[in-house]
Amino acid sequence: MRIKVCGLTTATQFAELDDLGVDFGGFIFYPQSPRYVFNHLSTEDIRRLNGSKIHKVGVFVNETIDQLLKMVDECGINMVQLHGDETPHYCEKVAEHVTVIKAFRLRDEDDVLWKIKDFKEVVDMFLFDTATPAYGGSGKRFNWNILAGISIDKPFLLSGGIGYDDVELIEQFLRNEVSKDLFAIDVNSKFELSPGIKNISLIENFLQRMNSSLQFHSTVKI
Repeated sequence: MRIKVCGLTTATQFAELDDLGVDFGGFIFYPQSPRYVFNHLSTEDIRRLNGSKIHKVGVFVNETIDQLLKMVDECGINMVQLHGDETPHYCEKVAEHVTVIKAFRLRDEDDVLWKIKDFKEVVDMFLFDTATPAYGGSGKRFNWNILAGISIDKPFLLSGGIGYDDVELIEQFLRNEVSKDLFAIDVNSKFELSPGIKNISLIENFLQRMNSSLQFHSTVKI
């Protein structure tokens, strides 16, 4: 099972997560976030981060395309996560340069297939998160049942308030047909000591618990 840890703010923790075998590390380029990466690291600091396994994901919210691509280049970002109100045309332009994950913030009444339909041909992956007044980082889990019984037909990440005690819920989710397209589990605030500072030992225990209890292995590749 692939794991993405989002909201990183230190080079040391990036390296520690790489040693643990975490697949993706997210850096938030949204100034209103309490985990805004430039409050802690410079572009050169981020560029120098290179792991043996972990990939750098830049998280952007309604950024201009020129500024986004500038950050991708200067920071050596491998993938971008678009977590705002970006249009299909915007996503398509960005996807000409870098792998794109488009995030959708979901409510109980949402028609998921309708929300994603105009993006399916222009992005590489989806991410499903909890709808809140802010753009993510709520620590709240949305109702995964709204994904049950549908076919996304595109790799997606499952996000939104996932914590150490949710392994059994993840196991149950993997029994649903929609999980055939599950690419990774995305975690953030439930594994923090403070915003942007991760509880590495808790993440390690979570990975061990996941590996020991889950028999699921995704065949989807980057």
